Amino acid sequence: MVTFGIKKQIKMEVRDSNGTILSEGDTVSVIKDLKVKGSSSVIKRGAVVKNIRLTDNADEVEGRVSKIQMVLRTEFLKKA
Repeated sequence: MVTFGIKKQIKMEVRDSNGTILSEGDTVSVIKDLKVKGSSSVIKRGAVVKNIRLTDNADEVEGRVSKIQMVLRTEFLKKA
């Protein structure tokens, strides 16, 4: 039997800094000031990231901060 294009879906739990489970579309806030690599800008503590998307890595989520799409580590986020 030959099967092509079938992927196993592994359900992973993505957790914020407090241990709360995050899911697609959640709103989170930043818990400390973060320097942005490759830029002189800083993401301030308390900045809100709406409508997050989960990545393949359980330690990272993708979201829009100040009109810029970026990947953020979950250890610096808490569910809002």
